Amino acid sequence: MAAVLGVIAGSYEQIAFGYRVKTDEKEWTVKADFTHHAHTASISAAAASERFVVTGSKDETIQLYDMKKRVEHGALLHHDGTITCLEFYGTSHLLSGGEDGLICVWSTKKWECLKSIKAHHGHVASLSVHPSGKLALSVGTDKTLRTWNLISGRSAFIKNIKQNAHIVRWSPDGDKYIVVVNSEVNIYDLETASVTGTITNPKRISSVKFLNNMILAVAGDDELVRLCDLRTEKCVCEFKAHETRVKAVDSFMMEDYCVLVTASNDGFIKMWKLHLKEELESPTLLGEVNTTARLTCLAVWKPSSVQQPAEEPAAVATTSEDLAKVLSKTKRVRIAAEEVILEDESKPKKKKKGGRK
Repeated sequence: MAAVLGVIAGSYEQIAFGYRVKTDEKEWTVKADFTHHAHTASISAAAASERFVVTGSKDETIQLYDMKKRVEHGALLHHDGTITCLEFYGTSHLLSGGEDGLICVWSTKKWECLKSIKAHHGHVASLSVHPSGKLALSVGTDKTLRTWNLISGRSAFIKNIKQNAHIVRWSPDGDKYIVVVNSEVNIYDLETASVTGTITNPKRISSVKFLNNMILAVAGDDELVRLCDLRTEKCVCEFKAHETRVKAVDSFMMEDYCVLVTASNDGFIKMWKLHLKEELESPTLLGEVNTTARLTCLAVWKPSSVQQPAEEPAAVATTSEDLAKVLSKTKRVRIAAEEVILEDESKPKKKKKGGRK
């Protein structure tokens, strides 16, 4: 039976391209669904939920597209600077990060900004929501990795890193996360918040995607996609995906195989069939489409894959060990609805002269 599937890509040309994919044939067919030209500058980020597609841009706006009604749904105006990252949690919330150092939490019901968190001194480079929905990670140009308790809207803990990281991602099981600095993928353990291994890519990394808890797809400033095993910290398979550098990768599961989606500066979006088994083999091409644009970002719209968050309480954690305990108690939680506006908490308050605190 054919799956309902959409692929959305943003471009330097300010246009978001939407495609419907027919999956019931050996070679998938890709048909143009919509072009969304609401931005006035290049598109820098994209994300999809069960109903909405969102794109962020250098024009400082987040544009909404309703996939159910197939109409433009307006814009979110809160950030001052380029939108650098977007991520949905379930169907109820969207998180956005920007060059203004803010992380905003949006309700998708009325599209209200529920929380505005001053997350970093510099830009927010990347963010990732834990599978439980209780906390998020962010990295910024202030050389810090920060963990946010989404229940309280406050910083749980801060880790200084030697260089500016530009990508952070949780593993699907939520027991580890990765931080990308230039061409290196540092693997962190949740409980200890320490690096347990490093994968080095030949080129600067542009995009990564967990295919399962141990296999990571890595795209860099070349035409290859490399599949890396976090256990051995090595590339176990690589293949030429495009004619020029790969800008974005995404993936989703079909019945018994993984589909890897790639987008490139060469204008093509491609879908690859990959069997996740012990001995990984190069994937086979399922389908492709030429947008004729210089692509920057990618999102997959697959309604059946979206999980509904449950509404459960959670305690406030202050250390990585506490966070691990909190996460083990309940599986999912809905983000609290009150607005919280925070000052940056990364530096301790200075003591006043005269012995007073």
